[in-house]
Amino acid sequence: MIKKLNEIEARYVELEQQLADPAVIADQVTYRKLAKAHSDLEEIVTEYRKLKDVMAEIESVREMLGDQLEPELRELADEELDELESSRIALEGELKVLLLPSDPRDEKNVIVEIRAGTGGDEAALFAGDLFRMYARYAERHGWELEGMVSNPTELGGFKEIIFMISGDRVYSRLKYESGVHRVQRVPETEASGRIHTSAATVAVLPEAEEVDVEIDPNDLKIDVFRSSGHGGQSVNTTDSAVRVTHVPTGMVVTCQDEKSQHKNRDKAMKVLRARLLEQLEEEREADIAETRKSQVGSGDRSERIRTYNFPQSRVSDHRIGFTTHRLDGVLDGELDEIIEALILNEQGERLKRAE
Repeated sequence: MIKKLNEIEARYVELEQQLADPAVIADQVTYRKLAKAHSDLEEIVTEYRKLKDVMAEIESVREMLGDQLEPELRELADEELDELESSRIALEGELKVLLLPSDPRDEKNVIVEIRAGTGGDEAALFAGDLFRMYARYAERHGWELEGMVSNPTELGGFKEIIFMISGDRVYSRLKYESGVHRVQRVPETEASGRIHTSAATVAVLPEAEEVDVEIDPNDLKIDVFRSSGHGGQSVNTTDSAVRVTHVPTGMVVTCQDEKSQHKNRDKAMKVLRARLLEQLEEEREADIAETRKSQVGSGDRSERIRTYNFPQSRVSDHRIGFTTHRLDGVLDGELDEIIEALILNEQGERLKRAE
C-alpha cells in the first residue's frame, strides 16, 4: 500500500507543477483536465501525508523510549505512543477505503424512475411521497431536479414519474435507492382505519451521454401525438407528445410534459439512453453477478429494500438492518444518515473482498 501511495503522491506533485505552468494555464481544456485529476488525488495525498507525519512521530517516541528515562516520562511516552498507534491504524483504514477502485458512474447525474406498485391509489400517493422526498434531498444538496415524464392521478399521486437530478456526484449517493420501497399506513381512502401495505419501485439510472450509448437512428420509431390529461382530455392543440420506440429492444419511452415536441423528444431520448446503458451494464456484469449481489443489494427493482412504517414512525433498510424512528425527517429529504450507513457497509464488504 505504501508503494502505491508514494506513486500517487509523486503524481500529485507532478500535477501541481503542471498546473503552475503558464502554457497549461493558457490552455483551459488541458488545465481543467489536470485540475480534475489533481482534485481527485487530493484527499488521498492529504491523508497519506498525515500518516507519514504520525509514523515519523512514532519513530521519534520509540527512539526516546530506547533512552534511559525517568519513570514518569516513560509513562507519558508510552501513552503518547498508544495514541499515535491508534491514529496510524485509523489513517491506514481510511486510506484502504480511499484506494478502493471507484465506480466511474459515481460522477454522473441520474435519471430516477418511480412507479406505483401494489396498492392502487395508495401506492400512487406513496410514489408521490417518494418523489417529494428525493426532490427535498436534491434541494438540500444544491442539486437541480428536472421533470421528464409524469403520469399523475386525480388524488395527487403518480402512477409513474421520471425525473433527472443533476449535480456533484449524484449517482454516488442515490445509486442505493433502486428497489422496492414499501409503506405501511392507514390510507386516506380507508374509512375503517386499517393499516395497509403498499409499494412503489424506484430505479436510479446513471445519465448516459451519446458517447456512452450509440443509437442508430434507423433503430428508432418515433410517433407524435396530442398530449392528454386526466381522463384523456386534450391539454394541447398541437402534436407535441412524443413516443420513441427502440425497435431492437422493444423499449418505449413516451414524453408529453412539455409543450414543445422538440423538448419532449430530447427528454425521451435521455430516458431511453439511460435505460439502454443500464441494460448494457447488466449484460457486462452477468458474469460477475456474485460481486453485484454483495454490494448492498443488486439494485434489482424487484428487491424490497426499505419499509416506511407510519404507525411507529419507523424507517427500516432491510439490506443492512438499519432502523431510524425519524420517518418525518426522512420523507422531508433527510436521507444522509441512511445513505452514509449504506456507503460504509459497501466499503466494508469491498475491503473484505480485497483482503
